Amino acid sequence: MGNYISNAMRAVASLALAAALTVVGVTADAQTPSQQGRDKGIYTPTIWVDPDGCEHWVMDDGAEGYMTPHVSRQGIPVCRRGNVCGVMETDQFFATDKYNISRAGQARLANFFKTTGAVSYIITGHTDSRASDAYNMRLSYNRANAVARIANQVGARIADVRGYGERMPAAPNNSAANMAKNRRVEIICIR
Repeated sequence: MGNYISNAMRAVASLALAAALTVVGVTADAQTPSQQGRDKGIYTPTIWVDPDGCEHWVMDDGAEGYMTPHVSRQGIPVCRRGNVCGVMETDQFFATDKYNISRAGQARLANFFKTTGAVSYIITGHTDSRASDAYNMRLSYNRANAVARIANQVGARIADVRGYGERMPAAPNNSAANMAKNRRVEIICIR
């Protein structure tokens, strides 16, 4: 008798849910517009972390949001800052306008990735402002990828690789010393 009642309650709850979905204009077998029916109405979530530490989610129907309950007074998400666990001054690892890493640099990076102990890493490349924006974007991305290749060789998991070119300077590009600070690859540890 008790099993019959619980099954009946489940059936009523299922009918109530179907009715509620119909009232708001969604049918139980609705297809997501972005998949044109290929997903058979099943939403598959995707989660990723930006280099600034913001965790995002997106559903395959295009709905998107942040995985933080904290917002500023203006309603902008306040994300936890990524843990920058390594900053490579690119002048020490790369020749000017190049993205190949010297053997000594490869050994230092391999040791870093073997001993840091993070679950995964986000690699971001940065440049000074001397060349064009397009050139700097390409160079910073290529350098970040060169670091990611070393990480992959030692079994480290890479969550993301980004090139920011001159767009996120660490210092003003008004002196040789400051420009050297801007030429860097940052390694963000995800623990």
